[in-house]
Amino acid sequence: MAADLRKTTRPAACRAARTRRALRPWLLLAPALGVLALLLLWPLARVVMLSFQDYGLREMNTGETRYTGLDNYREILGDPFLWQQVLPNTVLFAGACVVLTLVVGTLVALLLQRLGRAWRIVCSSVIMTAWAMPAVTGTYVWIWIFDPLDGVVSDGLAGAGLIEPRETNWFTDRWSFYAIATLNVVHHGFPFVAITVYAALLTIPRELPEAALMDGASAWQRFWRITVPTIRPVFAVVAILSTIWDFKVFAQVYLMPGGSGSNPDVLNLGVWSYVQSFRHNEYGTGSAIAVLLTLLLLAITVVYVRVLSREDQEL
Repeated sequence: MAADLRKTTRPAACRAARTRRALRPWLLLAPALGVLALLLLWPLARVVMLSFQDYGLREMNTGETRYTGLDNYREILGDPFLWQQVLPNTVLFAGACVVLTLVVGTLVALLLQRLGRAWRIVCSSVIMTAWAMPAVTGTYVWIWIFDPLDGVVSDGLAGAGLIEPRETNWFTDRWSFYAIATLNVVHHGFPFVAITVYAALLTIPRELPEAALMDGASAWQRFWRITVPTIRPVFAVVAILSTIWDFKVFAQVYLMPGGSGSNPDVLNLGVWSYVQSFRHNEYGTGSAIAVLLTLLLLAITVVYVRVLSREDQEL
């Protein structure tokens, strides 16, 4: 009888022990998850709730709630301004920034790999300075460089006779505006990619590129056939992070002349959401734009991760 009782209670005790072991990590993570839920999930839920309301200064003062369903989304999606100006600005700008950031960062990482220790430390310190510079400070530096009156670029091109002195404003044209913004974002973002990719390059066994070199492989073939497949997960991480960061760029656009709403041709989704909310006091419409931007980022990230997973399975 006692033996049967022990046989019965033993599996139950094992299950209880397994349950405690499974719950232990979640208990340790509970405080951090609670803070994240308070700081991230509640504001996100609040934005989603506002996107279904007609919410302005009157509602803010009175505390009234006027739900309008999907009216804000219908208004935004039916606005030609979204499809002709804002969405192309957002997608093309972010795509160019991501590609250029990855290319420049990877080239710098390959350069760091070939430098000696002293020069590697010097170059790493210099590029990390660009990353440490706040986005606001960096933006004002680029504004000064392209200032139409006293900027370095304007003065240089005017001195060479390529433009009329003090008559070319780089910030009024949509394409030149975003060219400057792209330089700003790439300059600020490539150090992260460079340091991350350089760290990944150090994990590649030295025998692999040496064997490929002995077989007569060119530098491009060694990079494409050995380096890229070996550190593909690192490229995936920096690409996804760069995509998220560049799609929601705000300061680099908002702080440039005309980017705060006075020049509607240069608005992207993030700045448009801010302008609708805090300049026009249409918080419901601004929240709906923010939700659309979040959904766009989620869709891009999911598609990108699935493509990478499919490629890994094929390899």
